[in-house]
Amino acid sequence: MAQLFDPKNDFVFKKIFGSEENKDVLLAFLNETLKHTEREALSEIVLVNPNLDKDSLQDKLSILDVRVKTSSGKYIDIEMQLFNKYDIEKRSLYLWSKLYEAQLSEGQKYKELNKCITINILNYSFLPDTPYHSIFQLREIATQLPLIDDIELHFIELPKLKENAVSLEEGLVKWLLFLKGTEKAKWEVLAMNEPQLRKAMDTLEFLSQNEEARRLYEMRQKALHDEASMLYGAREEGKAEGKAEGKAEGKFEVARNMLGEGIAVSLISRMTGLSEQEIERLKGERH
Repeated sequence: MAQLFDPKNDFVFKKIFGSEENKDVLLAFLNETLKHTEREALSEIVLVNPNLDKDSLQDKLSILDVRVKTSSGKYIDIEMQLFNKYDIEKRSLYLWSKLYEAQLSEGQKYKELNKCITINILNYSFLPDTPYHSIFQLREIATQLPLIDDIELHFIELPKLKENAVSLEEGLVKWLLFLKGTEKAKWEVLAMNEPQLRKAMDTLEFLSQNEEARRLYEMRQKALHDEASMLYGAREEGKAEGKAEGKAEGKFEVARNMLGEGIAVSLISRMTGLSEQEIERLKGERH
């Protein structure tokens, strides 16, 4: 039997949760995610971006999010993040602002704007000293009085979810353990009394055995790995440059101290490795 895909791969995530035939799966997942903030369970959703552009699978910078509109006019965007691109809080706020702004056409009134929600599922730890599921809204800092209900940002940090330390009574936990990649042998326990979660598992199995889906999955995996390597390389290069700059500044500081002691420029040059011209320039800065 073919090896199962990683459900955290955004291509796979979108196939499981962002297709018309699996809207009931997405609806069940959203109701578990939003049950602490939504007064009523969602009953109907419309997929805003159901199509999957195959060209985007090779584009390491493309975002394969799942975007929906509820029957009450609210917009929800769900995005899977496999690795830390940094500034996720700004990215999430920016995405929220674009959702909010896009609702208003010329001539419409501000009161016609509806609530927008972004849900970020992260394959890395982000916020210190918080549970695996954090929810942010706009509130007065002292009284916690909500200013407006229109903004809501969710951060779900999968690494914080320890399989042996959570209760399966919490419905969202089951979904997140599936996304995290729990062993298939444990699926029966997770899917008990959860028909939509079972459907998500069946979808993952079907995709994993489909030759064309595997080709697209591997294409997307390569693009994601390329992006991860690019970001890692940039960070390492930045660290190396920082170390080199720090080392050079250290030499200049030693040279300044030696000049203050009246030590000859030629000796300072031999001791620090700086050129005599560089030392003369430092000497000039002292006057």
